[in-house]
Amino acid sequence: MAEDLDTTLDAPDLSPVDAADPPEAPDEDSFKALFESSWDTSVMEPGSIVTGTIVDIDKDFVVVYAGLKSEGKIPRNQFTADGDEEALEIGDDVKVVMETVDDGRGETRLSREKARRAESWEMLEDAFENNTAVKGLLNGKVKGGFTVDINDIRAFLPGSLVDIRPLRETAHLEGRDLDFKVIKLDQRRNNVVVSRRAVLEEENSAEREALLASLQEGQEVKGVVKNLTDYGAFVDLGGIDGLLHITDMAWRRVRHPSEMVGVGDEVMVKILRFDREKNRVSLGMKQLGDDPWINLTRRYPEQARVQATVTNLTDYGCFAEIEEGVEGLVHVSEMDWTNKNVHPSKIVAVGEQIEVMVLDIDEDRRRISLGIKQCRANPWDEFAAAHKPDDRIRGRIKSITDFGIFVGLAGGIDGLVYVSDISWNEPGEKAVRRYSKGEEIDTVILSIDSDRERISLGVKQLDLDPFADYISEHPRGSVVQGEVVAVEPKEATIRLAAEVDGRLRAAEMAVERVDDARSAFSLGDEVTAKIIGIDRKSRTINLSIKARTKDEESQAHQDYRKQDTATPGPTTIGDLIKKQMAHRDDER
Repeated sequence: MAEDLDTTLDAPDLSPVDAADPPEAPDEDSFKALFESSWDTSVMEPGSIVTGTIVDIDKDFVVVYAGLKSEGKIPRNQFTADGDEEALEIGDDVKVVMETVDDGRGETRLSREKARRAESWEMLEDAFENNTAVKGLLNGKVKGGFTVDINDIRAFLPGSLVDIRPLRETAHLEGRDLDFKVIKLDQRRNNVVVSRRAVLEEENSAEREALLASLQEGQEVKGVVKNLTDYGAFVDLGGIDGLLHITDMAWRRVRHPSEMVGVGDEVMVKILRFDREKNRVSLGMKQLGDDPWINLTRRYPEQARVQATVTNLTDYGCFAEIEEGVEGLVHVSEMDWTNKNVHPSKIVAVGEQIEVMVLDIDEDRRRISLGIKQCRANPWDEFAAAHKPDDRIRGRIKSITDFGIFVGLAGGIDGLVYVSDISWNEPGEKAVRRYSKGEEIDTVILSIDSDRERISLGVKQLDLDPFADYISEHPRGSVVQGEVVAVEPKEATIRLAAEVDGRLRAAEMAVERVDDARSAFSLGDEVTAKIIGIDRKSRTINLSIKARTKDEESQAHQDYRKQDTATPGPTTIGDLIKKQMAHRDDER
């Protein structure tokens, strides 16, 4: 560092002498040498620091005399640091940097700004060598850390050295004068690295030891929130940090720690766990109050209706708070009687006051099941009270599926017409194509199951069943007549009545064997056959000509025997022969 320049003028010896011996006058050359030596500027090199005296102050400049042939003018703004102007008075001594001794016009150029910067470097070197703290302003973020202004010197503060623990939020520190320690200094490269963590560790070391000795689990202490994370907050207890986990902030569900605390807040916490070996402290806030889950079932028995506040929405339901710290889940299936797959946001909103019913409480798992729809009238029960099976009802088709037609009914509920209940004779897969969405149709109520929320409807039941009517009049064993409407090798279809057909298999067409039904019958042939089987489920009537023939033969034999028993029999062989011949003639 350049030293202050101290120039002196060597004065001649003016002590008294004998009057008879007068002093010798100096020659011209020696006097010139003495005069120039008084203005020796050998140490006044550009860049050197000298101490000057303020001789004048005006609006724009400060005039400083630094012992040279002329004064130097320094712009007044160079005497401003951090926005504040230095207190200036004529006669004050200030350090300045010699920029130019003679700029060619006989003027001296001085700089206060450069001198102040040099003073700052001196201060930083002293702090670095003696491990002392310096004041600095944290004023910006850069990659990997922050910038700190220390007397117009820009220093770098690594992110890991901002605090004892890494901080995600530093807004509370920015723009403030803080203490730092210089951990790296290189003036040639203009490189300064500082650490706030070193200052904090030094300050807290004594406090920390005393605090660690006094901390006890269950103790209630005050602290200041230093940092927030997604999982909790770090609280400075005065020398040691403790973790306040998000689950220990409140008895209710907390989505983010910022809902409960902010950086810089002073909070009262309870020490839950303390690991002295690892110096880890777990804190809690909710433990300062009573657990609201104790005796919860006494306060809220099942089926109780209570007012709640919606606190959160999910795809599967919503959470509602029934009292401070007690939340329950309203599953999406318990929100509405009719809309089973609606998103919860279509029914409720966060912060909304709603009425819910307590469905179930599990105190061990701290879970409550709530219902919204149970606080409203059940449309299924209302429908069951107003209608009964066999009632006719009209509705609009809401959707058509492979297995049936959904019909919208009063109260926002649906009834289902299965494909098998659309037509008596037409296949359901074919009959359903005759209907379209939005069409109004008449139906008959077949059954109502309000517990399972099912209503079965029918369309074909609007008309009488021709099959049921026919078989009621022609039970099994009846001999019926019909017309052949279809013939296949193995069977023939016989139209017995309107919308009623019977099946005549080849094996039942005659007593003798029939290999191909087409050789025995043609379309339009009249057939008389016996009903040998009825399948109500498949709506099938099985016919048999062979059975009818056998029945007729059996009946003829029985009639003959009855007649034979009533007439006296012949007494001779001739009489028997005559009788037999007469019988044959009768048959002819």
